Amino acid sequence: MLKFTDTEQHYPDVKAAAKRKKDFDEIYAPFDPAEAAVQAERCSQCGIPFCQIHCPLQNNIPDWLKLTAEGRLEEAYAMSSATNTFPEICGRICPQDRLCEGNCVIEKGFGSVTIGSVEKYITETAFASGWVKPIGGISESGLSVGIIGSGPAGLAAADILRRKGHDVHVYDRSDRAGGLLMYGIPNFKLEKEVVLRRYKLLKDGGIHFHLNKDITDWAELHEKHAAILIATGVYKSREIEIPDYSLGGIVQGLTYLTASNRKGLGDKVGEFDSGVMNAEGKEVVIIGGGDTAMDCVRTAVRQGAKKVTCLYRRDRANMPGSAREVKNAEEEGVQFVWLCAPKAFAGKKAVSQILVQRMRLTTHDMSGRQSVVPVDGETFPLACDMAIKALGFDAEDLPTMFNAPELKLTKYGTLDIDSKTFMTSLPGVYAAGDIVRGASLVVWAIRDGRDAAEAMHAHMMAAQRGKKAA
Repeated sequence: MLKFTDTEQHYPDVKAAAKRKKDFDEIYAPFDPAEAAVQAERCSQCGIPFCQIHCPLQNNIPDWLKLTAEGRLEEAYAMSSATNTFPEICGRICPQDRLCEGNCVIEKGFGSVTIGSVEKYITETAFASGWVKPIGGISESGLSVGIIGSGPAGLAAADILRRKGHDVHVYDRSDRAGGLLMYGIPNFKLEKEVVLRRYKLLKDGGIHFHLNKDITDWAELHEKHAAILIATGVYKSREIEIPDYSLGGIVQGLTYLTASNRKGLGDKVGEFDSGVMNAEGKEVVIIGGGDTAMDCVRTAVRQGAKKVTCLYRRDRANMPGSAREVKNAEEEGVQFVWLCAPKAFAGKKAVSQILVQRMRLTTHDMSGRQSVVPVDGETFPLACDMAIKALGFDAEDLPTMFNAPELKLTKYGTLDIDSKTFMTSLPGVYAAGDIVRGASLVVWAIRDGRDAAEAMHAHMMAAQRGKKAA
């Protein structure tokens, strides 16, 4: 304890910006075992672990830090994976600066414990050592469960339900499992081999995946399974209604990232090859300030854009994206234009310029951030031949998509559920993740998926006991 008073905070080495801009590889080196132990030992083992309290999964962080410091890594992995289905993913992409590390009690003046990097180190050591095994040794329940969506919420639920002995079937309309883990997050943050490795483990553990599968016959699906979980996420990109919005060269952030990730996976991507989704040689402007925007700006840099600008209507302090990602983007040459919003696009057939409106901050809104209003008469032109909109996501119209009008929605278009049971308005149909919560973090989706699985299991087993008693 109290090692933080004489041992400085240290993160794994990071590639120089000039080098990392040339490829899509992960930018952080693995922790050296000795250094990982030293950094884990900085944890003060405080009586009230705010790192754990502010982790959506309630991970037992002080415990596995202590085990790491003592060199008991197999136990550390067992402790880490007991509450987190995908510690290798959270260690890489969680915004620790806003969650566990940002709430570390030694942060002020000393620097927080490097929790995310140690978590990644523990899990990669576990994989390399053969400690991570497929699900096995279970007692089959005889009950079948269908999960719609193979993103983090769906996969987390599938893992829990399979461990409880259920026959789990995951349906996804894409050709690969993972959802945004596969197609939304770039390789430099989450290499796809990491996702595919976990997918193989789940398959080897007896989970059935049905890919390229659109759900069109809801009744048939309902007949096959004792319970269904909807974990589709939210993919409908938000729009901005401004003049000349229909010009060429204006693309959605997720569409852009998907094209880039598919290209990296070796797929033939026509829109990339034609230049529509390729930033090479272009003056690119990304509109937005969240994590999707940060993924877009850093992808454009790696594609060889001539210039990359991020246009955000608030200031740095009110930006929803990870501060660490903003820092990485700035190091890689991205220019941030704060307190500015697009007012109009200009060009002939394709966009060549954005008319930018200056903004000013006002009072705080319900999210805790300050609202903004336009500054009268203050506009300026910004050169742009590729504009990428990264403005967030809303839910698709699932009752129409699934031909299930009985599915009740909230006023936000997300699925309405019982907060304790996770059940929707349809008996035996549950929902979890972003389709309930709205666009959020991967770690919250994992938490929701795990909790929903526990609720589903309890309900199915109670129903089974009722049938036997009858």
